[in-house]
Amino acid sequence: MSGVSSKEETVQEAAADFLASWDRQGLTLHRILQLHNLLMTPFNAHLQKRYRISVNEFRTLMTLGRMEPAAAHEIADVTGLSTMTVSRAVSALESHGWLNVRRNEKNRRSNVLTLSAEGRALFDKMLPVSAQVAAYLFADMPGAEMDAFARHVDALIDRLKQVDETGRSAFLEATRPQDED
Repeated sequence: MSGVSSKEETVQEAAADFLASWDRQGLTLHRILQLHNLLMTPFNAHLQKRYRISVNEFRTLMTLGRMEPAAAHEIADVTGLSTMTVSRAVSALESHGWLNVRRNEKNRRSNVLTLSAEGRALFDKMLPVSAQVAAYLFADMPGAEMDAFARHVDALIDRLKQVDETGRSAFLEATRPQDED
């Protein structure tokens, strides 16, 4: 007996059929999304409920902790989150008392964000978990492979951030559904 039930074999066969139906680009995109979801597992298991923080709040807090002071649009640019998503996260973090917001005297249309003492303490608690995720993920990757991987990721990010001649996202324009007005 193999130890695998017929139900598990059916699920495995369905998964194999699903993956076989993709072309190389579609399969690679699927695998990148799968990688993202798997990378979020430690956050979901160890941090989200414990600290009552959403993933976007976490990403905003962790980014601000490394680059403060910063404006919300700078955090959006670094994380890839939309400015609206960062704005919502900033509001939530401020309501928790983890973030200070003050008007930017040089640019009155934006605010300057910094971590409060409580926010800095939370950042310091969460940073080791992030470091453990990175250490686990890349432990067996030689330096040259790590450098090549980083170059590929940077190239993909650069491509997704390109704008067309009108300043619109080239990615969003290229992926607009044909039936959209």
